[in-house]
Amino acid sequence: MQKNSLSIYEILHYFFKKTAPVQKITVGSVLFHEKDPAEFIYLLLNGGIALGRMHVRGKDFILKIVNNQELIIEYQLFKANPRYQFYAKTLTDCELIAIKREDFENFVLTDPEAMQALATWLSTSYLKVQMKCQDLIMNGKKGGLYSILIRLCNSYGVMTPDGILIDMPLTHQELANLTFGTREVIQRALKELREQNIISYDNQKFTIRNLNYLKQTVDCQNCSAEICGLN
Repeated sequence: MQKNSLSIYEILHYFFKKTAPVQKITVGSVLFHEKDPAEFIYLLLNGGIALGRMHVRGKDFILKIVNNQELIIEYQLFKANPRYQFYAKTLTDCELIAIKREDFENFVLTDPEAMQALATWLSTSYLKVQMKCQDLIMNGKKGGLYSILIRLCNSYGVMTPDGILIDMPLTHQELANLTFGTREVIQRALKELREQNIISYDNQKFTIRNLNYLKQTVDCQNCSAEICGLN
């Protein structure tokens, strides 16, 4: 098998799919909590999972949302007795493969192609987080919302005659959690966008009718979808 051009997800799936059973997890399930001992890494085959942190005051912050064919590693690699840094909760019914942390680490340490693919994945993940932090800090709560909507288009957008449908059910509260803002602030900003016909909202799904407006408002750098995503 030639693995040079494969992603770390594809390499791990190929290697572990015969020994690690597929698990079906229902919506609203918690895979792990913050500070739990890190026992597994996960290959998400189907569905959506939110990764985030609960503030001591009860405020929920969603760091990212991953969906089909994603890798979930939320601890310090190759460290003795690591713990998860965030929680992981299913947003939909999911299918996934849980790989024991020790098995995963031993595999990548002994397989050069897997280690190279992991390094590529980690560097891309780092850039995504840096760009998201930049947007949230520089553009304020409203601009942060616009940035999140752009990222949602890149990660879950489907072209329709009415615009770009974000094919992921999201409540106003979940959008607020993605920007670390309040639901009231997000609702007002979304109302302004609807009144200007920039977006529409139906059955908990947003359609972006004027993506250029959002991009111009936040001085979008037009990064590739690989970098400018919510996953």
